Amino acid sequence: MDVSWEDFGWERLGRATGRRRLPVWDATALLVAGTDGVLLCDTGSSLREGVELRVQAQALLGRRVTHIALSHPHFDHVLGTAAFAGARVYGAAGSADLLRREADALYADAVAHGLPEADAAVSAGLLVAPHEEVRGERTLDLGGREVLLVELGAAHSSHDLAVLVPGSPALVFCGDLVEESGAPQAGPDARPARWPAALDRLLELGGEDALYVPGHGAVVDAAFVRAQREALAARFEGAEGFGGGVGLPAGA
Repeated sequence: MDVSWEDFGWERLGRATGRRRLPVWDATALLVAGTDGVLLCDTGSSLREGVELRVQAQALLGRRVTHIALSHPHFDHVLGTAAFAGARVYGAAGSADLLRREADALYADAVAHGLPEADAAVSAGLLVAPHEEVRGERTLDLGGREVLLVELGAAHSSHDLAVLVPGSPALVFCGDLVEESGAPQAGPDARPARWPAALDRLLELGGEDALYVPGHGAVVDAAFVRAQREALAARFEGAEGFGGGVGLPAGA
């Protein structure tokens, strides 16, 4: 079933594919459906947002989310995961252990950014770490369509993951490696010297005609990604870590 995505506040990007820009932090969630499975990329900033995404996915597609890909382990992209009981969760190599260790830090970061303490406490307390970690690349067969999960290592965060949805045009879900609604944002877990190479990899995956879905903001093209890559390279050439943040405080 492919009803009107716009009625639910979603932007339709192709056959049984669309994304929503979530309120407050403008984080993006992407849905991709095949005949047998439904992939959700990122789950929002709280259990409350995750539940809303789950209900909307069911209404849009007539079935539940079966797979979740987490682009990186920051609160506004992972704290809704517990809303999707039974879904198989994927993250970049190393992200599962990090999330198991860092629930308290995610809670603190969420509260510091303005999430109500009660919502942050429940969401962090029920935090779900990835069941499977992606080392290199991993193909998911959703039935009639395949998507590619790609580990990008440390760049925006310590554990970045991208998702390629082949098609015409192809879609690349970038997480916060690409941001459109403001300057690239990062905290002390970022590795700026490695960030330009991660964007090179995104461009290699999608090519010139792909749509690039950023972690925050409007869908962009290859020229935008390339320009952001050049700006980051010029600013952080030779740097190996952040002493502070870019744009917003750590965790965005």
